[in-house]
Amino acid sequence: MQIDSYISVTKAKTMLLDMIRMLDDKDNTVAITKNGVPKAVLMSMEQYETMLETITILGDQDMMKQIRCSQKEISKKKSLVDLEDLV
Repeated sequence: MQIDSYISVTKAKTMLLDMIRMLDDKDNTVAITKNGVPKAVLMSMEQYETMLETITILGDQDMMKQIRCSQKEISKKKSLVDLEDLV
């Protein structure tokens, strides 16, 4: 994830509504700083949920094993079925 902009906590307090609107328009990530040091991150709920889902999948050893196995099968072109063949 990339931080798109940095803003001080003082400025963030006065611009919170505008910052939330900005998150609706784009997938921006804003770091909020205190004394010039990033202390918090503001992102859209969609970005947050996607990040949590990714972390959950990466932390699930069985799921990652299945993904790696699928990647190997795809690279060997084993067990692949065209979508049209399923219908």
